Amino acid sequence: MEHSHVNDPAVIRRLLSTSGRWAVVGLTNNPSRVAPSIARFLRDELSMRIIPVSLDAQNVLGEQGYARLADIPGPIDVVDCFVNSSKVGDIVDQAISVGAKAIWMQLGVIDHAAAQRAKDAGLEVVMDTCPKIEYPFR
Repeated sequence: MEHSHVNDPAVIRRLLSTSGRWAVVGLTNNPSRVAPSIARFLRDELSMRIIPVSLDAQNVLGEQGYARLADIPGPIDVVDCFVNSSKVGDIVDQAISVGAKAIWMQLGVIDHAAAQRAKDAGLEVVMDTCPKIEYPFR
C-alpha cells in the first residue's frame, strides 16, 4: 500500500506561473466552501482563466459554468479538483479523455491510482495541496 506522495516543485512552479485555463471542478457559489476563494486567487492574483465545473453548471465569479469537462469548449490546461477523494478518479478519467494537460488535486484529495493513470496518460499531477499554500514558491 503506497501512501507517500511527493509533488514535484518544478511542476507546481510551472503550473502556477504559466497563464492557463483552469477547470475548477466542484466550484459553486456556496460561501462556506473554500473553492470560490481559491478560484478568485487563481484568477485575480495568478491571472488564470477560471472555468467553473459543477453538477448544476453554476456560473461562479461571473464565469460561465459547465456540468462536465467534456462540455467546455477549447483546451483545458489544469483540472483543479475540489471533490471528495472517492469521486476524483472519475474526474481524472474525464480530464484524460478531454486532453487536459494537468490535474491538481486539492488539499485532502488523494487517489494514488487515479494519479498514476493521469501520469501514464502524459498529464502532470499535483496531489493533496493547494495553490494558495504553494504560492509564492518556497
